[in-house]
Parts: sequence; structure tokens; C-alpha cells
Amino acid sequence: MPFIFRKLRIPEVISIDTKIFTDNRGFFEEIYKYSEFKKNGIGERFVQENHSFSKKNVLRGLHYQTRPKAQGKLVRCIHGKIFDVAVDLRKSSPFYLKWVSEILSENNKRQLYIPKGFVHGFCVLSNEAEVIYSCTNEYRKENEAGIRWNDPSINISWPISKPILSEKDMNYPFLKIHEKK
Repeated sequence: MPFIFRKLRIPEVISIDTKIFTDNRGFFEEIYKYSEFKKNGIGERFVQENHSFSKKNVLRGLHYQTRPKAQGKLVRCIHGKIFDVAVDLRKSSPFYLKWVSEILSENNKRQLYIPKGFVHGFCVLSNEAEVIYSCTNEYRKENEAGIRWNDPSINISWPISKPILSEKDMNYPFLKIHEKK
């Protein structure tokens, strides 16, 4: 099997390691196979793929899409190294407001599946990083939402002290403000 699926502390968030086939030409890896993913609890299809480039200490997030365009994401870092975070926003979940993280890098080739109902963010640990993520729904600006990266009700232990943020990410509301809307 070319994949190893590992459920994290929040079991709907799944870390995926791929098998790398190497020879004198380089390497080959399967990064997605619907039948294998479905067998392991990831049955949604991906309909949009995004690619970002960021410099060291850039923090992107915390982002999500609201219904009816909520998105599940399959995230991987193809260059560099990131600290990737998923926060459970499902009010009915025993893991509500809990977060999990994984280090994704070009070296470990690990992927992280983040289902609908979660907010997502990452920070760059290397000098630069390129991240590709596939989404289960297409992006729509009117469904774009976010939470402040340093929200005290979530209390993520980011591994960087002075993140570089977009103006939008700096101004997202804290969760208590957000929930009142």
C-alpha cells in the first residue's frame, strides 16, 4: 500500500505518509488515490487545488469557508517546512476548540487531511515554503471566514514568536466576537 493513514488526537484529522519509490533517476510517489483515501475515512472528492509560496515566519490563517461552501483540505508542503494546524469548530464535537498540528515538509512528504468544520492555518519554519492544498469545495469570497491566529480560547502553541501576517489575518475576530455574529 502506498499510503499510511494515521488519525491524530482529533480522529477526523488524518496524517498521511506516502511510500516513496526511488532509483537512480529520482523518486516517484502517489499522493492521492480515491479508493485508498475512501477506505481510510476520506471519501470526499477534491475539486480545487491551491498553491502558495511564503517566506520564513509567515503565518497564514486561521481560515475556513462557511456553509454551503465549507471545505475539507488535503495539505502538503512541496518545498521547505511548515507547522500546520487544524482547529475543531464543530460545536457538537467533544474536541470543540481543540487543535492538532503536524510538521509538513519536502523531506517527510507528509500530508494532512482537514475535514469540513475545521479552521486551518500554518506557519513557515524554513527560509521559504511552497504549500499545495486540494479542497473539497470551490472557494467563494462570500463564504470566506477566519479567526485570529492568537485567539486565547484556542491557545495554539505556534513555534514562532514574531509571525509575519497579512492585514486580513491580523484583523480577523477572536472567537468570542465571531460566535456572536
